Amino acid sequence: MELLDKLNWRYAAKAMNGKKVAEDKIDRILEAARLAPTSSGLQPFEIIVIKNQAIKEEIKPVAWNQSVITDCSHLLVFAVWDTYTAERINHMFDLTNEIRGFKNEGWENYRQTLLNAYPQKDAEENFNHAAKQAYIAFANAITAAAYEGVDATPIEGFDATAVDTILGLREKGLRSAVLLPIGYRQEDKDWLANLVKVRKPMEELVTVIE
Repeated sequence: MELLDKLNWRYAAKAMNGKKVAEDKIDRILEAARLAPTSSGLQPFEIIVIKNQAIKEEIKPVAWNQSVITDCSHLLVFAVWDTYTAERINHMFDLTNEIRGFKNEGWENYRQTLLNAYPQKDAEENFNHAAKQAYIAFANAITAAAYEGVDATPIEGFDATAVDTILGLREKGLRSAVLLPIGYRQEDKDWLANLVKVRKPMEELVTVIE
């Protein structure tokens, strides 16, 4: 029940007060994102955590001048693989084998299945697939922030190419997909702060097939 109470409390804050979020809270939010499930366990993204105010100021104009970009404590950028490569796939399979301490024939066969599939696909198709995986982690981060009593504002309204340039992402084989300012709401400057949360009723959202 506590988690649902926290999710009812959260909303996409439109104004933040600049107060710093404790690093242990940020660490737990990032850990929740790290623990998110992804297709084939590949985790095809990185999370760029921006505390530097000058960089946040540089990003703000290419993110529709949204104040939460600069008034947040930490700005999270979910940066997605630009495509799947054999090197990236092999790294995650090798990491799994190293951590588990053994090789599994079925797992190795699955590695070959992915190597025979993803790298041959169009890069844009691969990016779109990878971005969907990043959004799962993104949702985990939002939920974890709410649990910590911290505001998190999902932002898709930004010039991704410009953000990529500012952060030098393309040179790393990454592309920005979504932004998540983390901080604390400033209710007196936020038109959304005291409005009732609106969601579809359960009967419109959920269909149960017995």
